Amino acid sequence: MKKYKTLGDLMTDYRSYHSISQSELASEFDVDIRSVIRWEKNETLLSSDKENAMADITFIPYQVIRNLNTTTQIPTFYDFDLRKYSLSAISSDLPDANWIKSRINNETDRIKQISLHNDLKNIIRFIELQKNPLKSQNIDLITEACKLLPELNIAIHDQSGYYSGHCIYFPLSMETYLKIKNREIDENQLKPRDLINYKNHDNPVFYCHSITADCNENFFYIIGTVLKFYRDTPIKNYLYALLTSRYDSHLMSDQLGVKTVWKDEEAQKKYNLLDTPRLVEGNFSAFLKS
Repeated sequence: MKKYKTLGDLMTDYRSYHSISQSELASEFDVDIRSVIRWEKNETLLSSDKENAMADITFIPYQVIRNLNTTTQIPTFYDFDLRKYSLSAISSDLPDANWIKSRINNETDRIKQISLHNDLKNIIRFIELQKNPLKSQNIDLITEACKLLPELNIAIHDQSGYYSGHCIYFPLSMETYLKIKNREIDENQLKPRDLINYKNHDNPVFYCHSITADCNENFFYIIGTVLKFYRDTPIKNYLYALLTSRYDSHLMSDQLGVKTVWKDEEAQKKYNLLDTPRLVEGNFSAFLKS
C-alpha cells in the first residue's frame, strides 16, 4: 500500500493507474481541465457534490476520499489493485483467522444480502478491476447464485451507504466442480444451469467466486458472516473451493486449513496477473471446532 497525504496525489496516481489524461478526467467530472489541475496541485478541495462524484467515477472507497478531501487531511494507505485502504502500514495485513473466529458473533447491520438492482454494478466494477479473465463476469450466473444461496451472496456498505465489499458464492454439484478441478472447464465457462439448490445435495460444493472488502474492519464482518454459515449449516459433508490470484489471500487460506489443488503459472504470465492463480479446496469443520 502507498501512503497518501493529499487528495491531489491520489488523483494523480488514479490517472496513472488507469492511463487517462487530465482532460479525460475533467470530462468525467463535467468540469474544466483547470479544475482538475487545481485539485491535483491541492490548490482547492472538492465540493461535496464532486466528492460524491469522485467516489462514483473512480471507484475509490468513499472513506479514502473523505480522509483526504479536507484541510486537516488524515493520511491514508491505499492499494489500487486490491481496492483496499488502512490508516497505518501495520493494519494493512489481513486479520488472523483465529482472531476472527474468536469474535465470530460480532455483527453489523451494514451487511445485507446482495441487492441485484443496487449492488451488481459495483460488483462487476470490482471484478473488472482485477483484470483477471479467468473470473466470471456473467451477470445471469451471479444473479442466479444470489437467488439460490442468499446466505453467502452478501454485500457490505460503509456508514455513508457506499459499497465497501462483497462475497459471491456459486453452489455447484460435485460433478460440475470436478470439471473445474480437472481443468476440463474454466470458471468463466459456468452457466446459470450449472448451479444447484445446495439443500437438495448431500455433498454440495460452495465455490467462492470472490470475497473482498475495502478495509480490514469490513473484511472482518464479511468473513465472520461466512464462517457463521459454515458453523451453523446442517450440511457437514460440503466442500469449499476458490480460484484466486489475490496475493493477500494465501495466508488466510492456510490458516483456514484449505489446501492448494493446482497453480496456473502460465495464466499469470499470459494475463499479467499480480500473483499465480491457484485453486484451493477444503472444509472448515476442523478449523471451527478447534
